[in-house]
Amino acid sequence: MNLSDSLYIASSGLANINRGLAVVAQNVSNAGDPNYVEEVSPQTSATAGGIGMGVRTAPTVRALDAALQTAAFAQQSTASSLATTTASLQQIDAVQGTPGAGTDLGSLLGKLQDTFSTLATDPSSQAQQNAVIGAAATLAQQINALAGAYQTQQQGAQDGIVADVTTANQTLATIGGLNQQIIALKSAGESTADLENQRDASVAALGKLLDVRAIPQSNGAIQLVTTGGLTLPTQFTTPPLAVASATLGAGAYYPGGGIPPVTLGGVDVTQQITGGSIGANVTLRDTTLPTYRAGLDEFSESLSFRFEQQGLQLFSDSTGSIPFTASPPPVQGGYLGYSSTIQVDPGVTANPNAVRDGTGAIAGSPTGPSAFTPNPPGGPAGFTTLIQRVLTYALGSEAQAGVPQQAPNVAGLGASGTLSLPFTAPVTLGDFATNLVSSQAQDSAQATSEQSTANAVLTSLQAKNAATNGVSVDTEMSTMIQLQNAYAANARVMSGVQTMWNALLQAVQ
Repeated sequence: MNLSDSLYIASSGLANINRGLAVVAQNVSNAGDPNYVEEVSPQTSATAGGIGMGVRTAPTVRALDAALQTAAFAQQSTASSLATTTASLQQIDAVQGTPGAGTDLGSLLGKLQDTFSTLATDPSSQAQQNAVIGAAATLAQQINALAGAYQTQQQGAQDGIVADVTTANQTLATIGGLNQQIIALKSAGESTADLENQRDASVAALGKLLDVRAIPQSNGAIQLVTTGGLTLPTQFTTPPLAVASATLGAGAYYPGGGIPPVTLGGVDVTQQITGGSIGANVTLRDTTLPTYRAGLDEFSESLSFRFEQQGLQLFSDSTGSIPFTASPPPVQGGYLGYSSTIQVDPGVTANPNAVRDGTGAIAGSPTGPSAFTPNPPGGPAGFTTLIQRVLTYALGSEAQAGVPQQAPNVAGLGASGTLSLPFTAPVTLGDFATNLVSSQAQDSAQATSEQSTANAVLTSLQAKNAATNGVSVDTEMSTMIQLQNAYAANARVMSGVQTMWNALLQAVQ
């Protein structure tokens, strides 16, 4: 080996070390970025005729465990979905109260029953009559508040979908642009590690919106596929995902009932979207919240109907009417949104004696309530017939002695007639109220528990991902020391070559 070969070997070593130091510096500067994957600079020995001729440095690549990263991204989508669901249901919890705590439907219905029981001991008491009306008003107001909460959360889910779809399209465009840059650099034999890290950050952001997987392509690009089998384009002129803005009313439903679909390339893919905040909001908007509201509408109609069939129209809508009622129970089309308008009947509010005397005669039926004649004006102040009918039948399990109450609908609910409550038809109004509140509280508790578990798994995966794919500052510092030592060794070689060249030149002279 001559002096020029030695000089070449040493200079190539110094160039390689400088490259390595630059990679270390970049790794350390990005150590806090959870989406940054450690970069390395591959090296190969150059030989000629079996003699070492220095070091060749390949383009920087990432030290990536792809399977671990994919698992972390998937869990992030799950955690995002549950966070969206939990946040919405906790807003419902805040309005409906804890079962049995005094402000929930069951407790308020119990308070109304208590006021009727107290009134039975002194039917002529104006104070007790007003107490009945007050308890009924509080119950109606709680029903209204719950209906408003359902509406607010459903509208929030719709608005969230619109905003997230816009963000998803922007993220897809970003990924598409990075794909093109990576393809170009890869074909030129240059490093694409930095761009791949940027692209992974965009994929992670997209995964919070919907469940998506990145499939590597041979040219360096990635293809995005959802768990529902949808391929998301990254090159487009018109945004691929779309959803219309809409104000949702009580009668809105999906599909075809005023709730707009999420489309991909103009094709309805709403039911194929899962995971992430979009998937969670679709479920909340189209199923969960409409079912809650349908159950509340059914409770409101049953409450009004059972009092009315005993001779007291205690509850009605803002016009003083009770929505369509029939036996057997009708589909909900006749009283959609009734829970938003139910109130104490204006006639009862104007005449508190009505809670003792009744508001209308009942003809009686062998399959329904028995006959009833209201207490006439000037009738007995101690009239208790109506009060006993309310306590025994309106709030009980029978329409009259030996005749079961008409069971409320628990299936075929909503404007589309496709929704079902998660329990069997309750016998009493108290059971209905308890079941409604308990089932919704259970949904919220389950979502909260699942979110906690999902977050724990995500934290574990992220920690493992950071340890495996991320940057260890200690390791980088150790590498830097090795590079510095190597730099000194190569510098000494170059200094020795320089000394030998000088000696040779002096000998020639």
